[in-house]
Amino acid sequence: MKELGDREPCVTVTHSFAGLAVAEYSAAYDWYVRLLGRPADMFPHDREAVWRLTPGGSIYVVEDPERAGRGLLTLALDDLDAHERRLREGGVAYTAQSDGAAPRRLKVIDLDGNTLTFFEDPAQHGP
Repeated sequence: MKELGDREPCVTVTHSFAGLAVAEYSAAYDWYVRLLGRPADMFPHDREAVWRLTPGGSIYVVEDPERAGRGLLTLALDDLDAHERRLREGGVAYTAQSDGAAPRRLKVIDLDGNTLTFFEDPAQHGP
């Protein structure tokens, strides 16, 4: 247990999983392989795939038609230009966005309407 300021002791989170519900797993899996540029790292169930993106964070796609298309996920990347090239080469549609002081972003909508936003982590390039 670790302490956080003056608050009560809290547990340490060792890994986080962000889930995206899809209506039809097979089509969604193929789409996410193109989006992420590689097959999933594990398959906990017949209709679920997990991609480990960092040592402490993963996303998973799971067939759940009632919840499909309502997800929002934002990922900070070390090289947005490289990801944009990969999207283009994989035939994944995206919209580039930039406004005000916010970093440039790439917005992608999956087959069910889940929205994924990618931006380049400003911390990767220093102040």
